Amino acid sequence: MKRNQIAIALLCSAGLASSAEPNLSPADLERARVFLRQTQDMVVGATQGLSKAQWNFKPAPDRWSIAEIVEHMVLAQEYILGPVRQQLAKAAAPPARDNKQEDEILLSGMPDRTVKFAAPDFLKPTGRWTPAESMERLKANYVELKKYLDATPDLRQHAVDAPAVKAISKGAYDSIDGYQAILLVAGHTERHTKQVLEVRADAHFPQ
Repeated sequence: MKRNQIAIALLCSAGLASSAEPNLSPADLERARVFLRQTQDMVVGATQGLSKAQWNFKPAPDRWSIAEIVEHMVLAQEYILGPVRQQLAKAAAPPARDNKQEDEILLSGMPDRTVKFAAPDFLKPTGRWTPAESMERLKANYVELKKYLDATPDLRQHAVDAPAVKAISKGAYDSIDGYQAILLVAGHTERHTKQVLEVRADAHFPQ
């Protein structure tokens, strides 16, 4: 449980689902679909046509390359789609809270790179996939995230601890429901796509 809490926290910060809002509205669903589509397009566009040297360039010895950043994105997606989704399916109903406000915090706070988090070891890249393999997994994971969104009617009915949201929300929220887990991981992709663009903007980036 501690590992799950740390990971979700680092990926984002979150709150609880409200018993007064048992179902997602069509507007909620469409908002998440758009966010998924936009963040996928962002990372695909930011990595398109990169050479091997560009994929592997590091701005500094302690900084990640674009290949490592994308691998980290994929690991985060698969953590949400695997252990976190399983945990959510078994989790108790959350107490009442302001879902909309917490959604907004996730949408704006998770992509904000002025707030830094250290990745836990199991989400750190190790070069397990080639860049092409990472991108294929990333795209496949987006398909699964869309399925999860559209095929799970009780996304608001279960919540798990997310210490990171507590940090982002300055203590206002401390867990996420299934819908917010989707917003979280899409925001995480946006966050690290910005990191990709930072690497590309480095003065020594291969041309």
